[in-house]
Amino acid sequence: MGEISYLEIFKESFTLVILLFCSIISISFAIERWWYFHKAKGSGDALLAMVGKLLQAGKPDQAMANIKKDKKAVARVIEYGLVHRARSRDQIEDLLATKRLEERLKLEKFLVVLGTLGNTVPFIGLFGTVVGIIKAFGDLAAAGSGGPAVVAAGIAEALVATAGGLAVAIPAVIIYNYFMRKVKDTSVEMEVTSARFVVMLGVK
Repeated sequence: MGEISYLEIFKESFTLVILLFCSIISISFAIERWWYFHKAKGSGDALLAMVGKLLQAGKPDQAMANIKKDKKAVARVIEYGLVHRARSRDQIEDLLATKRLEERLKLEKFLVVLGTLGNTVPFIGLFGTVVGIIKAFGDLAAAGSGGPAVVAAGIAEALVATAGGLAVAIPAVIIYNYFMRKVKDTSVEMEVTSARFVVMLGVK
């Protein structure tokens, strides 16, 4: 009985090609989100300290210029508050709330792709498993006899498809949950910083 060539299985199985494509998508979006979160994370307290010091010194324009250079999500919230600092307290709080929602949408961008892959890729692998088993029984029926060698390729394709689906789905789910935790942490940071910024302005 000859050895099973996994390269040949890959060439003959369109399911494995789909899984490879899904893995490339998953890795690409994971890297993109990692880079975005790397730039978006930061301490709101440090930004508030810098802005508060400049506002007390009567340099709001310099505070605005400095905050615009910062790429953090919380910096965008503070910047929006600085633009509308002359409004009433209620108005500033409402405007900051809308800005936080806007920044959260940016944080969650593309995460739906990772979540979808984590949920659907196992079913693609299962589909490949079913196709492989059908092929195995088809080969057996065509041969009439011949033992395990006849169905080996079909069964191997079925098992490889299952393994491939899990290999793509499990990392996608882990990465999705990791980034959702980052979204939550950053959202809390923006909310806390917004509240402290309003108090720092001393508006009524």
